[in-house]
Amino acid sequence: MRLRKLLLGIAIVINTSSVIAQTKADDIGTFTLPNGMKFLVLEDHSIPTANMYFFWKVGSRNEVHGITGLSHFFEHVMFNGSKNYGPKQFDRVMEANGGSNNAYTSENVTVYTDWFQKDALETIFKLEADRISHLTIDPKMVESERDVVLSERSTSMENSNYQVIAELVQSVAFQEHSYMFPVIGFESDIKSWTQQDLESYFKTYYSPNNATVVVVGDIVLSQVKKLAEQYMGPIPARGIPSKIRTVEPLQNGEKRVKTYKDITTPNVLISYHTPEAKSDDFYSIDLLSSLLSSGNSSRLVKSLVMDSIIASEIFTSFSESFDPNLFNIYAVAGDSVSAPDLEKAINQQIEAIVSKGVTDKELQKVKNQKLMEFYRRLETINGKASSLGNFEVFFGDYRKMFEAPDAYQKVTPQDIQRVATKYLTERNRTVGYLLPSNN
Repeated sequence: MRLRKLLLGIAIVINTSSVIAQTKADDIGTFTLPNGMKFLVLEDHSIPTANMYFFWKVGSRNEVHGITGLSHFFEHVMFNGSKNYGPKQFDRVMEANGGSNNAYTSENVTVYTDWFQKDALETIFKLEADRISHLTIDPKMVESERDVVLSERSTSMENSNYQVIAELVQSVAFQEHSYMFPVIGFESDIKSWTQQDLESYFKTYYSPNNATVVVVGDIVLSQVKKLAEQYMGPIPARGIPSKIRTVEPLQNGEKRVKTYKDITTPNVLISYHTPEAKSDDFYSIDLLSSLLSSGNSSRLVKSLVMDSIIASEIFTSFSESFDPNLFNIYAVAGDSVSAPDLEKAINQQIEAIVSKGVTDKELQKVKNQKLMEFYRRLETINGKASSLGNFEVFFGDYRKMFEAPDAYQKVTPQDIQRVATKYLTERNRTVGYLLPSNN
């Protein structure tokens, strides 16, 4: 039965690989406007819709003490009026044209996403160009949205145990680099942003030469280029944002923190420094993450959740970043399980991989999972746009998206053991305990 499942997984990967085979690197049209705004365009005429993703290279990584949270705040500001469209008009005009939108901010980027009927392409260009070139930063609006963000921060800290411990561990794991800052910002900073802070930040980071735009769907390259030149071309570049020069020094000793909250069982977060997306080790670490926590048969889930009551929940997280960042293991203890016992159980699973490695069969299983997830994202125009933008921005070239399946397949059990040995070490980790208040 296990062999049948494995063979079925391989068959699914082979079949779904036709999704990426249908789209080739040469199918992506690219052009860069004189002001530096770069466009990636993929024609996909399967359905009469399209999307436009704006990847702005600005996130909490670009902030300093005193203005933390500004990157996230512009998610709110960008929808609150510009020269030709008043507050909330961006959404209303888009919805009237059968479209919708969203946005997200990370430590590295701020991304705005537009989905619409193909006939609304010019309207979307008008909307986006207007807020990029003529954004209204009205003081009354700023105060209103400031309160919204403060409430958002308070709610997330109250409702998310992970957010509480993650913010603390992150602030300790980094002693110099700006990855120490929470994306939403510190409360005191949110309360004290000035009008000048906002205007300067916008002029610095929302310059055309700091954006990569991905357009996918029932459109043609010539049409996109014409509209881009018409609406985005006149927006002047305002210089290249300063490069982040701070390099986090190597950690040479375990760090430990603890905090308390009204919870029933302890939470444990263990974070290890790992390299940036362009590192040769990226794919091996990504697969290591899956081996540890992807699915009920993964090392941590099976041993700590399925086969015992040591943890009620456990997961790992590792993602693309511009600079070396963190590999996280987060777990919620089962009833009557202490934080040290939970931590010990996690460490035993890591030590097993370091000392004994993993099997070919075990690795192939998570490769199949990873590749199926990868191909399924590319089945939709939104998945294609998001993936193309991520590879262009984080890996330096959208073409690397087409190389990713081979990169995963080339990872060996020895690679997994090597990266576990290299990065998941005691000296390289920060351990955080979130404990019940009555402890």
